[in-house]
Amino acid sequence: MAEEQTELEERIIVKDQHIKEIDLVNRDPKHINEDVVKVDFEDVIAEPVGTYSFDGVWKASYTTFTVSKYWCYRLLSAILGIPLAVIWGFLFALISFCHIWAVVPCIKSYLIEIQCVSRIYSLCIHTFCDPLFEALSKICSNIRVALRKEI
Repeated sequence: MAEEQTELEERIIVKDQHIKEIDLVNRDPKHINEDVVKVDFEDVIAEPVGTYSFDGVWKASYTTFTVSKYWCYRLLSAILGIPLAVIWGFLFALISFCHIWAVVPCIKSYLIEIQCVSRIYSLCIHTFCDPLFEALSKICSNIRVALRKEI
């Protein structure tokens, strides 16, 4: 009975492999937007010493920047998030399809075909070039160079 339950759980896991739980707290677990999107008020607007605005204006500017950035992002992601997810999903599916069904088979086919050419090329090099270079090396092996300083 326990084996049947384990087998059933394994089949469910294999069946639902493409569906996974998403983390609603940590939405960038691989930190792909770590440097790009972290823009705070202090990164954009700063007042040097001696040229300060009124404290109320500074606080209102901070609040306006932060809230408008937050809600504009939420609004844009609500309007464009799903259509762009469909487009990106289609694009990456197309790239995966081309890679699986075209690129890898072409590379494998090329490697199989070039292996025959490689053997013929290697045989020609060993047949014709090796004796030539061996003879040249024997000719040049007796050359001696002597440097003298003449006064």
